[in-house]
Amino acid sequence: MDAIRKTIRDFLLLEFLPGEDPDELTDQTPLITGGVLDSISTLRLVVFLEEQFQVSLEAHEAGVDHLDTVEQIASLITRKKAA
Repeated sequence: MDAIRKTIRDFLLLEFLPGEDPDELTDQTPLITGGVLDSISTLRLVVFLEEQFQVSLEAHEAGVDHLDTVEQIASLITRKKAA
């Protein structure tokens, strides 16, 4: 799961937090509730996750309950890949 977390963190830093200190983005940093991701950027994240990890996310999975932290996202991807 560490490789999944790193891939997600790298994408978030590159696409949504350019120039920010990478150490500020932890596995627990709130992305949606913290204002890092809005609705459009959340959709971009979903597309990235589906393409990068070859999974399909359901509509109910594309929200704060599953995509608010790197840890939540990594757990979701791990479950999807195991299914």
